[in-house]
Amino acid sequence: MQPWPEHFPELFAPSHWEFADLDVQFTVEEPPDELISNVHVVCRTPGGIVVCGNDLGWRFLPGGTREPAETIEQLVQRELLEEAGARLTGPMTWLGAHRADHRRPEPYRPHLPYPRSYWAYVVADVVIEQQPTNPPDGEQVTEVLVLPVEEAADWLNGQAGGVMGPVVRLARGVGLV
Repeated sequence: MQPWPEHFPELFAPSHWEFADLDVQFTVEEPPDELISNVHVVCRTPGGIVVCGNDLGWRFLPGGTREPAETIEQLVQRELLEEAGARLTGPMTWLGAHRADHRRPEPYRPHLPYPRSYWAYVVADVVIEQQPTNPPDGEQVTEVLVLPVEEAADWLNGQAGGVMGPVVRLARGVGLV
């Protein structure tokens, strides 16, 4: 195994995500399915990587929070449509996850794992077919871009405190993009 923490220290360093009150640590080991609460996708298209921006100024890879009884594939399919207007065209490949230790006194949603969960990242081929569906209870995506790998990572790094730029660079480093 490559020494990925040495190549991507900013990604693998322990951190605290204030917005969700989580202590996080990135890992490439795949956790049990039932501990995965969130998934984001490094979406490959012929033109590059799909990235999104919302009305709050956040920059991110498409993805989101698991619904009750939802499989990982169902979660990914739903979130791709909601946030990028995209559809999977091939299998998902595991990349890594942030192990999240919750500091809140209760889970974000009752069905989600607690006090530890994982925010997973996968790589998959997609096609953009329409505008994001932007459901009223979800993020309001205002921008969907397809950028070359390095530009996508740089654009994502424009998000203060963001971790998704290094995730894209890790996907490139392991040969998935």
